Amino acid sequence: MQTMPNRVLLPAIAALFLSACMVGPNYKRPAAPTTPAFKEQPPPDFKEANGWKPAQPNDSMLKGKWWEIYNDPALNALEEQVSLSNQNLAQAEATYREARAAVLISRAALFPTVTVGPSITDSRAGGNTGASSLSGVRSAFSLPLDASWTPDLWGSIRRGVTSAAATAQSSVAQLENSRLLFQSELAQDYFQMHGLDGDADLLQRTLVSYQDYLTLTQNRKAGGIASDLDVAQAEAQLYATRTALQDLGVERAQLEHAVAVLIGKPPADLSITTLVLKNPPPPIPIGLPSALLERRPDIAVNERQMAAANEQIGIAKAAYYPSLTLGTSLGLENTRITTWFSWPARFFSIGPTLSETIFDAGRRRAVVVQTEAAFDATIAAYRQTVLTAFQQVEDNLAALRVLAEESITADQSVTSAERALTVSEAQYKAGTTSYLTVITAQATALAAERTAVDLLTRRLTASVLLVQALGGGWDSSQLPTQKDVAAKGK
Repeated sequence: MQTMPNRVLLPAIAALFLSACMVGPNYKRPAAPTTPAFKEQPPPDFKEANGWKPAQPNDSMLKGKWWEIYNDPALNALEEQVSLSNQNLAQAEATYREARAAVLISRAALFPTVTVGPSITDSRAGGNTGASSLSGVRSAFSLPLDASWTPDLWGSIRRGVTSAAATAQSSVAQLENSRLLFQSELAQDYFQMHGLDGDADLLQRTLVSYQDYLTLTQNRKAGGIASDLDVAQAEAQLYATRTALQDLGVERAQLEHAVAVLIGKPPADLSITTLVLKNPPPPIPIGLPSALLERRPDIAVNERQMAAANEQIGIAKAAYYPSLTLGTSLGLENTRITTWFSWPARFFSIGPTLSETIFDAGRRRAVVVQTEAAFDATIAAYRQTVLTAFQQVEDNLAALRVLAEESITADQSVTSAERALTVSEAQYKAGTTSYLTVITAQATALAAERTAVDLLTRRLTASVLLVQALGGGWDSSQLPTQKDVAAKGK
């Protein structure tokens, strides 16, 4: 049995009061580049609907199910399935649970470790080699219980817990960023697919018109009014338009397949009915540029990574200081199992161990420099993400503004092209112009109408990209706290 005098115990106990000390820098969110107002102005319809003022925040931020602003029940139903069935999101969610477990692993180091190792050992001394002699066999029954604890004198363990918690929070933000990206991708695919439906509808109506003109030209040829050249030109235009219509089927099928995968279904299990888009994009609340720092999940990812990297600096600096380990061992040991649990069989030992590295060839210094450099890298990544966020908002505000203006011009072009087609048709039927004039007018009118259809599709997809650039309906206040991520259970 071993004992330890108070002169050894007291310094060890006093050292525990140092456990509140934490070396290394405390985290402070670095400044990021920002601007008081966006350079690009929203389109006129956005301004009118929102009462948009560049100098004031907009209280009506996007929230929750942002896709509902499009008032499309079919889109709503598809978007709801992204969170439920998308396998990439399932992978991201599993990564978050893995990060939560890492927090619990780190936190366990704050507490003592207790082990038990019962054993029964038989031994026999040498000298008697007789096969029948067992008198030299000696049995030993042991039931040791060992405990050790390393107090967190310099805060390295607590910083490890904080770092792991920040990493888990980063995983949550990454999950939400992935969710937003997949939801946005689905909406873009959805509008592009129905934009193709609009093209197909236009081409189908045009084919009817071209077929009528082919019949007219054939009749005029039969009457000796038109030549075979007119018939050949009408046929070529009809077949070229039919080819364009058929070609749309390839891209539409691919977009429908992409939507199926985004909602976690095999392409064979999803069929989306055709729909011709009619309505322009709805107004989208813009808010102030500074709000992006709280609304974008990818910015939250980088911000939490900075927090985790900052804690690593403190952990590296704590290695310069000595570590204290308190260990104890107690248990029962006897040569007879019948007296194993008797009081004389007890044993115990207790004592502290203080260790300090006095030479490591500059390793600890190199680790500190490494962690500081890693922290600086996360700051740069954070600031670059913020700049990219501003760029994406400005890009899509500009796209919406320009496309809105272009749509007005395109509508004017359609009106003029249709008037030119009407005049050329009348002149051809009157025999005052060639069929080439009609074909040229028809091609111009078709191109103008397709431009108008495609512009509407581009405006809708640009609005989706603007929603994505603004962070959807997410906000950093939705991140779980460090206490939440460290909580036990699923």
